[in-house]
Amino acid sequence: MSAAHRQTTPLMRFALLLGALLTFLAGVQLFVLTDHTTDWFAWTVDAGSAATIIGGFYWTACVLSYLSWRRRDWVEARVGVPGVTAFLWATLLTTLVHLDKFHLSDASLTGEGAAWAWLVIYVVDPVLVTTAWILQSRAPGADAERSSVLSPWYRRALTGTGALFLVVGVMMMAAPSVVIGRAPFPLTDLTSRAIGSWVIAMGGVYLMMAWENDRDRVWPAAVASVVAPILFAAGTLRYRDEFTWDAAGWSYLVALGFLAALGATGLGIGSRDAGS
Repeated sequence: MSAAHRQTTPLMRFALLLGALLTFLAGVQLFVLTDHTTDWFAWTVDAGSAATIIGGFYWTACVLSYLSWRRRDWVEARVGVPGVTAFLWATLLTTLVHLDKFHLSDASLTGEGAAWAWLVIYVVDPVLVTTAWILQSRAPGADAERSSVLSPWYRRALTGTGALFLVVGVMMMAAPSVVIGRAPFPLTDLTSRAIGSWVIAMGGVYLMMAWENDRDRVWPAAVASVVAPILFAAGTLRYRDEFTWDAAGWSYLVALGFLAALGATGLGIGSRDAGS
């Protein structure tokens, strides 16, 4: 008799749902109230293009967290957890490095509130998610068998994309001055590291998709991979005057198309039955 499938624990489901709520709110602050971050966000993001990209990442994470929360089997809910955990710790580091940039004092009441809320969230949430992940790994049950494994070429594409994102994300975190001079839109050290944290997260998600090797397991991340470039493209169109339309700018647009294709492929194309 086969063991029962491991279910997502209540603490992990709480962390996923809380993450969906918090990322939705952060997305509103950055993607909707883009030009008002001094009063409505934890720090002032001067470039609307950078703000919408960060906001797009938050709304992408909202989709991923919500779809993962809806899944009861742990194997179908966990695809984004390693990447998001890495993002949380990287963002805590970014916050501590740039704490003087945050609206913790001498700002509007809403700005100060947003900054203090941010600080509390990024001190507590990394510990919460990491603890939930550790306890989840000890939950009873076994992983469900793969039913529709991914094509080898698609897994290679996921692995290569994930590895590239990790390298770029680490560079944005560790050497923002190098990235700033080459980015197609305005960046500061803080926004480079903030975006870099998300790029690391996406790298982790793509690598996890390749490791899971099953269409049902990667489905939440595949949906998010389609949503992300749509949001980034909308922000690009809105703040197109801030972009430098040279090789870097056009390469950025090509990359968005590639990510959308990568996500769409994960939703059904490029998979096969496990027994074939």
